[in-house]
Order: sequence, then C-alpha cells, then structure tokens
Amino acid sequence: MNSLNRNQTRVLIAKPGLDGHDRGAKVIARALRDAGFEVIYTGLHQTPEMIIQAALQEDVHVVGLSILSGAHNALVPEVISGIRSAGLNDVLFLVGGIIPEEDFEGLKQAGAALVFTPGTSLEEIITSIDRLAPRR
Repeated sequence: MNSLNRNQTRVLIAKPGLDGHDRGAKVIARALRDAGFEVIYTGLHQTPEMIIQAALQEDVHVVGLSILSGAHNALVPEVISGIRSAGLNDVLFLVGGIIPEEDFEGLKQAGAALVFTPGTSLEEIITSIDRLAPRR
C-alpha cells in the first residue's frame, strides 16, 4: 500500500480496561494520522463492548489495542472475539504495551497479528499496517 491509499484505511486505537496511561496510544494515533491513515481514538477506560461497538460503527480495517495494565490475556481475546462475532471478519488486530514475550503466542492464537512492545519504531508499526491491513 502506498501513502495515497492510507487515507482509505480506518484504524481504531483503543485503551481497554482500567489502564490510565495513554501517552503511547496518543503518540501512535498521531503518527498514523500524520502518515495518512484515518484514525479513531477511543480514549481511556474502554470496556470491550465499547471497543466492539466503535469498531462496528466506524467500519474499521485495523484495531490497535494499547494495554499497560497486565490484563491483555483477558481483554484482547474478548475484543477480538466480539468484533468477529459481530460480523467484522477482515480486521487486522494489533496489540501494544507492556506484554511479556511468553504471552505473545496466546495473543496471536486469539487473533492478534502482531504484538508491539515499548521501543518499537513508529515506522515499523506504519509499515506493518501498510503490509497487513485488509483491502475492502
């Protein structure tokens, strides 16, 4: 995908759970917007149901979940399953945050395509979305 097509890719950045730290999510959202993607940011303290509804209402191509609270093994599968159950089956799911490497495989089995940890470059995230986001 080139930057001319990015404005057709809708990315939802969400902060599920009680995690109150959103600086990283805001940095990612801004970088994606500046790269040409259409970005929807949910804000803090979103329930899985709120994220599912936002993904449906916005008809997103990509859902990025930012989790620093340690609740990723519970929240990520619930969000992914809910979005798929609601009929959005061609969504790219990305997870970022403080996530132990031993949890990566379980998150991927739940449907997360990639897991990003602190220190991942913005360019790597942008390139991953360009490469993996579904075309509709």
